[in-house]
Amino acid sequence: MPNTPPSSAPPPMRVALLSYRSKPHCGGQGVYIRHLSRELAALGHRVTVFSGQPYPDLDPGVILEKVPSLDLYNDADPFKAPPLREWRDWIDALEVGTMWTAGFPEPLTFSLRALRELRRRAGEFDVVHDNQTLGYGQLGLKNAGLPLVTTIHHPITVDRRIELADAQGWQRLSKRRWYGFVTMQGRVARRLAPILVPSQSSADDIVREFGVRRDRTAVVPLGVDTRHFHPRPGEPRVPGRIVCVASADSPLKGVATLLRAAAKLATERDVSLTIVSRPKPGGPTDSLVDELSLRDRVEFVSGIGDTELGRLVASAEVAVVPSFYEGFSLPAVEAMACGTPLVASRAGAIPEVVGTDGDAGRLVAPGDPEELAAEIAALLDDPAERERMGAAAWKRVQERFTWRAVAEATARHYATTIRSPH
Repeated sequence: MPNTPPSSAPPPMRVALLSYRSKPHCGGQGVYIRHLSRELAALGHRVTVFSGQPYPDLDPGVILEKVPSLDLYNDADPFKAPPLREWRDWIDALEVGTMWTAGFPEPLTFSLRALRELRRRAGEFDVVHDNQTLGYGQLGLKNAGLPLVTTIHHPITVDRRIELADAQGWQRLSKRRWYGFVTMQGRVARRLAPILVPSQSSADDIVREFGVRRDRTAVVPLGVDTRHFHPRPGEPRVPGRIVCVASADSPLKGVATLLRAAAKLATERDVSLTIVSRPKPGGPTDSLVDELSLRDRVEFVSGIGDTELGRLVASAEVAVVPSFYEGFSLPAVEAMACGTPLVASRAGAIPEVVGTDGDAGRLVAPGDPEELAAEIAALLDDPAERERMGAAAWKRVQERFTWRAVAEATARHYATTIRSPH
């Protein structure tokens, strides 16, 4: 499906926005849901978010309908099933059974619960927008005649491939089982249209990995909330501070590469690294910090709001996105919006987001700590270049990446889908 050209704004619509988990400040799903729903509501649409745990932070004017799972993966007590007497129905049994056999049930079980709810309330909504659940329940929505728009940020087959390459021994079998839901996602994706994607790189990957027809995809870049992420010229940056927003224990995010680069930098200069994430105690990232003798140089921060996060990113002299793959990269855009000089991997959609000319950010080979350390050091040693790059990055964000533009483009796709036979 080609991108819908700008036109007059569509009339107000009643939107059901689905998200199987919506962690507010870590991970892109909760961020996407919050900002898209807010801007859709500001355009005059009635937006209801259906979400499993963790629930999103939503702005006034957006309705939250909780679709509770058994919350088997909560941070406080993961992988603990409730007593049998608390199971509500066969979907709960499916959720627990899949977890007990090392699979990840949430995309499937959320899709089934959402299908049950939306069938009951079909007359309340003009369009349903699914945020990468891609469960069999979405096919039920389509078969029930509900206009359906789908967002796929990137195919999870990429995550699976990188994690399998990083796993050893029995872990490979466990990882294969965990990612069993990806087969379902591919089957579902091939039967859906339109599919909104955040970048051309992501569209290419979805076509290749999921076998989706290219004419069913449409690129709608993501945005950044410049109320929170913006330059703060009156607040001095912390000398030597490097910041990274990433899921610390996911091999896909390249945090190990950044830690090794930081260890090299620490032998030459006074640097500190702040990682916005919560690594598992004793897990791979936590252990690597000790192995590299970085405990006094690295700080992990989690649970902070957007304003505090924006202030943290704006306080750094350099921001880093060391990922092996990104379908878009909100952390890169947030750093650019803060005017913080950026060093990022030449991977996935990152060059598309940052640009390849070095004007708004520098690109390095993913997984190369030596090159990463060299580029960070070059920026730390050049205040004038940091200032120039930060200004160019902020300009790029203002020209390309706003949530209002995302909402306007998304609403046009809603209107087209409602008019199309389904």
